[in-house]
Amino acid sequence: MAHAYFNEATFDFLDRLADNNQREWFHEHKAHYEGCVREPALRLIADVAEELPHLSSHFEAIPKKVGGSLMRVHRDTRFGKDKTPYKTNIGIQFRHSMGKDVHAPGYYLHISSGECFLGVGIWRPDAPSLGKIRDRIIEKEDEWLKARDHKPFQKKYRISGESLKTAPRGFSKDHPMIEDLRRKDFIAIHDLELELVCSKKLKSEMMKRFAVATPYMRFLCNALALPFD
Repeated sequence: MAHAYFNEATFDFLDRLADNNQREWFHEHKAHYEGCVREPALRLIADVAEELPHLSSHFEAIPKKVGGSLMRVHRDTRFGKDKTPYKTNIGIQFRHSMGKDVHAPGYYLHISSGECFLGVGIWRPDAPSLGKIRDRIIEKEDEWLKARDHKPFQKKYRISGESLKTAPRGFSKDHPMIEDLRRKDFIAIHDLELELVCSKKLKSEMMKRFAVATPYMRFLCNALALPFD
């Protein structure tokens, strides 16, 4: 029977964490985190694991507390100015089985009080991977345009992420695909309604909306010589 994963208590906890982002407070309210955030997130991941092979057998949904699809609540404070210890969002990534980290192609769910969205693609690929994607855009321009401009994809998603201010080295600034070649990220975002996130339809709608991005994901995997189909 379909059931909701997240509810008002989930967002209440995330709001309270934002207002009390300290280790002492988090440890005092660890039970609320487990019940309202981690446990329902792991249930969702386990359920998605049954559906994900219908999209591609090469992406993984791993319902583990540590080292799986649920991203850590602890922030990496080593390099940023923000030294608060905890993330105030839920991040879930279903990445390619051959990917070693968050920079691999993947499907993503983001839940926070400020915004909820799905993401597809590859965030901040390393230089060799970025070069391969750019090369394939040039070599397979028709294939890229067909994936990027796929009408159902365009209707649901917007291309997002950062871009270079000028043409990347080795590429002409007058190239007809220069806007795409300048990209440092190849991600696309689909906004989710709060009502859907808290509804019984979350998993089924997620999978439908991920499926819309199949041509886009297939192109990126092909560019990186990763299996998709």
